[in-house]
Amino acid sequence: MSGFSDEERERIRAELVAAGRELFERFGFERARIKDVTEAVGIGTSTFYRFYDSKEALYVEVLVAEREALEASIAEAVAAADTPREEVRVLLKTTLREVRSNPLISSLIVDGELRALQDRIADADGGGGIASAAHGSNLPFAARWADLDAFRYDDPQLIDELFVALVFTARSRNAPIGAESDESYERVEDALIETIVDGLFAGA
Repeated sequence: MSGFSDEERERIRAELVAAGRELFERFGFERARIKDVTEAVGIGTSTFYRFYDSKEALYVEVLVAEREALEASIAEAVAAADTPREEVRVLLKTTLREVRSNPLISSLIVDGELRALQDRIADADGGGGIASAAHGSNLPFAARWADLDAFRYDDPQLIDELFVALVFTARSRNAPIGAESDESYERVEDALIETIVDGLFAGA
């Protein structure tokens, strides 16, 4: 990319992602504008298009970064658990907490926005680049749990899809959870997690 050193390109890209993250989190994808991002970074719109083909491309990169941060947070929490049951418990607790507190993670998992954008980005870049990166790699826990005699299911793909479905069901914006406060919701969520954990381990 002519006109910028490697260091400048890395700095500008990092600043675009950081500004995009803040604006997408605050306003959502539709209301955030490229002009808002470029003004926050101090560059012109034409310069933005030297880094990203569209607002969608920047949004995908932001969501991929959020997914990677969530995966790191889950991996750290699971690594500190003492038993498989506790691993499942902290995975669910960590994921639901992030979905509840982070609008971008909610968009990523509950609303499925990253998946919805993949085809549009793939059409624009021929199926490579950031679109390829958007296809997530599964966390390694499902395969390990599937090998346990005590675990109810032995299909890692089914386990992965089950957890996604559970998070979606628990955090759907239209789900009538019946909790009138944060404290009461925490009780509902804790009870839900314990029920799921008990159900996943045979003979529990």
